Amino acid sequence: MNVQEAIEKLNDLELKEFAYGHAMGILSYDDETVAPKGSGIPRGKTMGVLSELSYKLSTGDEARGLLDFLKEHYDELSPEDKRRTDLRDKSMRELRAIPVEEYVAYTELLNDASNVWREAKNKSDYKLFEPYLSKIIETQKRFAGLVRPDMDPYDYCLDQYEEGLTREKCEEFFGALRRRIVPIIEKVKAAEPIDDAFVRRRFPVEDQRRLSRALMEIMRLPEDNCVIGEVEHPFTTGFSKYDVRITTHYYEDNFLSSMYSVIHEGGHALYDLHSDDRFCFTSLEGGVSMGVHESQSRFYENIVGRSREFIELIYPEIVKLSPEMGKHTPEELYRAANVALPSLIRTEADELTYPLHIMVRFEMEKAMIGGDIKTSELPEMWNSLYKEYLGIDVPDDKNGILQDSHWSGGGIGYFPSYALGSAYGAQLLHKMRESFDVAEAIKAGEIGKINGWLEDKIWKYGSLYKPSELMEKAFGAEFDPKYYTDYLERKFTEVYRL
Repeated sequence: MNVQEAIEKLNDLELKEFAYGHAMGILSYDDETVAPKGSGIPRGKTMGVLSELSYKLSTGDEARGLLDFLKEHYDELSPEDKRRTDLRDKSMRELRAIPVEEYVAYTELLNDASNVWREAKNKSDYKLFEPYLSKIIETQKRFAGLVRPDMDPYDYCLDQYEEGLTREKCEEFFGALRRRIVPIIEKVKAAEPIDDAFVRRRFPVEDQRRLSRALMEIMRLPEDNCVIGEVEHPFTTGFSKYDVRITTHYYEDNFLSSMYSVIHEGGHALYDLHSDDRFCFTSLEGGVSMGVHESQSRFYENIVGRSREFIELIYPEIVKLSPEMGKHTPEELYRAANVALPSLIRTEADELTYPLHIMVRFEMEKAMIGGDIKTSELPEMWNSLYKEYLGIDVPDDKNGILQDSHWSGGGIGYFPSYALGSAYGAQLLHKMRESFDVAEAIKAGEIGKINGWLEDKIWKYGSLYKPSELMEKAFGAEFDPKYYTDYLERKFTEVYRL
C-alpha cells in the first residue's frame, strides 16, 4: 500500500463513519422534535446497535492498521491529511481505551436520560432525573480515567469540547470576567430601569414562525439545506454542509425568546454550512470546537442581532406581523432587547449577566467531576450559587437545575464554551472592523458581507486547525478577554446612559 492508496482507504473509512453518525444523529433529532413520547425503547436499541457497529468500524484491525501506516508516512502527507491523522490518533486512543460494552451502554444511557430529563423538567422533579445524572457523571469519570489517567478528569471533559482548554485556563478567564463585569452590573442596577413590558404582549406562534423565516432569509440561511424544528430546548445539529437542522421554542408572550434563539442557532448553522467542499464527509468537515461554534452563534445573536442597526432592519417585519408593536419606536425595541437584569434562565439571559450563568455551571461541574458533592445535593448547590452570583432565589427545579438539557446528553464540560465563544466573538468584531464598517453593513441588510468575512477567516477551514490556532489566525493576535469586557462596558454604558 502506498500513501495515495492509504488516503483513499481513509476517505472510505471516514465516509462510513459519517454514515453511522448521520443515522444516529437523525434518530436523536427525531427524538427531540417529532418522535412519539413512548418511542424511546426501540430507538435506544437501534442507537445501541449502530454505536457498536460504529465503534468496531473505528477501532477494528483495518482501521488500526491504516492509522499505523499513516503515522509511519506522516512526513509524506498533506497538511490536511496530517490533521486527519492526528484527529484519528486522538480518537482511536480514546475509543480503544473504553470497552465496547461500556461504550454501547453509555449511548443507551444518554438516550434514556434525555427522555427522563424532559419528563423531570415538565414535572419540576429533579429526583426523577438524579439517578441518570449520577450514572452519567460516574461514566464520565471512568472514561476519563481509562483514556487519560494522567489528566485531571474535568480537564478531560473540557478538552472534549474545546481542545486544549483546562480548569486552570477557565478559572483565569472567569476571574478576569468577574473583575470587570460585576462592577458594570452594579452600575446598571443603579440606573433608571428600561421599560420592556411591551415586548411581552401576545405574539401568535404562527406569526413568530413567519418571523423566523424572515430571519433565516436575512441571515442568508439556504432553505434547501436548513430547516427549523420546534423543541423544549433549542439546539442545532449539523449533519453535513448540505443538511443542518436548527430548532427553537415559541412563547406567545415573549417573541424575543424565539427570535434570538433562531439567530443564535442560525449562527451555528452558517458555520456548518460553509466548510470547504473538499472536507465533506471527512473528519475535517464542520466546526472545530464548541468554543469556536459558540463564537459564531453568539456573534450573530448579540453583536449582530441585538445591535441598534439590526433592530432597525427587522423592525418593519415585526410591525407587519404584530401591528401593536408599531406603537413603539425601533429605539425603544433596541433598549428593550438589551435590558440587563439578573434572571433565572440562562437562555433568556442578557449579554451582561450571561457569563455569571456559565460560571455557576462551571463551579457545579468542577464539584460533580471532582467528587466534592453528591448528585442528591446538586439542587441545593445550584440554588446557593444563583443567590450568590446573581442575587436570584430559585423557585423550583424546572427553573433551576433542570433548565438545561446538556447534562442529560453527557455534555459535561460544554458550558464554558459559551462564555469563551462570546469573548472570541468580541475580538472577531474588533478585527472585522479593520476591513469594513460592520454597523453600516448590518443597517443596509448586507449580512452577506459579514458572512463572507467569517467564511474566509473561520468557516471554510472546518476542523483543519486546532481551535487556538484558528482563532489566532483570525484575530491576527493572541486571544485576549479584554476585548470582550471592553465591548460589554461600552455597550451597556450606552444602553443605560450611564
